[in-house]
Amino acid sequence: MEKMLLTWQWDVRWAPRAGRGSCDAVWAQVTSQRTCHNGGEALKAAVGSAASLWPEPSTMVSAISSFLAFLGLVESPTEVGDELDEATNERMRQYAEEMQQRMAQLLLEIEELEKQQSSTHMGALLLSTMQTWQFWAWLGFILFLIWLLFWLRKKLEVFDDSSDEESSSSDEDRGEPALNDESNAAIFIAESIQWRQVNLTDYCQLVEEMVRGFCRACDWIFKDTFSPVLQTPIGVGSAFEGWSPREDDTVYRCLIPMTAPRGHSFHVEQNTKWNLPSKVSRIRVKLECTCWREQEFGNMLCFLHNPVEELRRNQEPSLLQTMCTRSYLDVRKVSSWFQQLAKSSWKSLPHSSSWLVKVLKTRRSCMLRLIDDTGSTVFVEMMFGVQQGDTDIFLSSDYSEAAVTPDTVWPQSCAVAEMKFFRHIAANAQQDSFHLGCMQLCARIVLGSYFTTYMMKTVVMHLLNTIPLERWHRREFLQRMDDIMQYLRSCLRRKRLEHFWLGNERMPEEIILPPDFQTSRPPNLIRDLAKDGDQYTQAHSDFRELQDGLTRLLTFGN
Repeated sequence: MEKMLLTWQWDVRWAPRAGRGSCDAVWAQVTSQRTCHNGGEALKAAVGSAASLWPEPSTMVSAISSFLAFLGLVESPTEVGDELDEATNERMRQYAEEMQQRMAQLLLEIEELEKQQSSTHMGALLLSTMQTWQFWAWLGFILFLIWLLFWLRKKLEVFDDSSDEESSSSDEDRGEPALNDESNAAIFIAESIQWRQVNLTDYCQLVEEMVRGFCRACDWIFKDTFSPVLQTPIGVGSAFEGWSPREDDTVYRCLIPMTAPRGHSFHVEQNTKWNLPSKVSRIRVKLECTCWREQEFGNMLCFLHNPVEELRRNQEPSLLQTMCTRSYLDVRKVSSWFQQLAKSSWKSLPHSSSWLVKVLKTRRSCMLRLIDDTGSTVFVEMMFGVQQGDTDIFLSSDYSEAAVTPDTVWPQSCAVAEMKFFRHIAANAQQDSFHLGCMQLCARIVLGSYFTTYMMKTVVMHLLNTIPLERWHRREFLQRMDDIMQYLRSCLRRKRLEHFWLGNERMPEEIILPPDFQTSRPPNLIRDLAKDGDQYTQAHSDFRELQDGLTRLLTFGN
């Protein structure tokens, strides 16, 4: 019996549209075939051809809709005649189920292709974004913020661990209220500054012992001569005051007081035309009669009442002959004499076993470079001075402000008074006073500018003498630094910074000054600004750089 089957033929044609392949499914003409056995194979071939030619996901919407309609027809096929047998109907139902399974598989493949295209699109977008400088700039800024937060957290943890016990005990003992946020910020900034820790105290003790050893050797070697008599050395300068402008190459300075040898006397001569402290002081050496002290001095001959030939044959030359120029004590000759002493007596000192020494040539002092077994280097400068009466003012071999200082000039020095002032402050201030930290910070920011370390030191001493010492606490560190900068700004505006030691009535009792120091008008340390307009402009520019440098140092710690 002839049976009529409908054979559907899907003609798939590809047509480019908008740069991509798209599928236009066109249903071909429906033809009828008379066959008994080949009808199912024809239907299978037609549907299989449609599945193998499936297009890309983005162009398959219309094709899917048409195919679903086709499946609906196949699932419930329309009979052509009553003659269709059950076997043919069964095969058609099986083919319909097989096509439904293949359709589900194709839908899954479509979803995977869409995911791949989406990830590819996102990767291309990310690549194009990474190629722009704005992306890298923002990425760098975000990484910097992350690093900054980590650094601040680490610093806070270190500070909390080191100060919790101290702050809790001090609050209980003194009953102080808890610090506010501003105080905590000041403490944190003060502690976070990266100081290079130098044990100034230990080195100061070492230097003082070493210089005392030189002085004892001098007394022994030159006991029968008429060389200057060296007294106990006095540590002066920043290191002995408790701070240092250059932490890694600190120079430890000692002032060695000298007195006249037997048969001699020192007389200070000052030029009254110059303001105090005098920069042109001289030390006249005079011979004294020793006839009435022959028993005290032993076999010494009086330089004034004995013939020159006898003195030349039987006695060492006088100080006037060895270390003076036109009866004035010569700084250069004194320094050269002591340098020779240091070279010859070093081996006899206990420190020679652990330190290597080199005597550096200087014109107005004796400079030593010491190197220990570990390679650490210490510089020691020994200056010489004559005390002015019983005061803390000395005529020193240190350089004056003049470009060239004559060898017979001994400028007045306030170094001993300054050292005693800082020790007085340390003895009366609170244990956690931060005044030395302020001084050290000021010394760091002025390096290379118009403002000298001594100018900043003068500003700090003025403020230490006026602001109560309890207000130099670490928690008020920022306020004190602001006071220092405002004081310097005021001096710059007035073109006047007054010397600390002259005309100042508020002095500690333990510091002894000459009477004319208290009655004299204080000199101006920046007097050149009033005379030189270019210098004044440069000073203003340097002051702005000081402010920027201080802000940078407080922010980043370096």
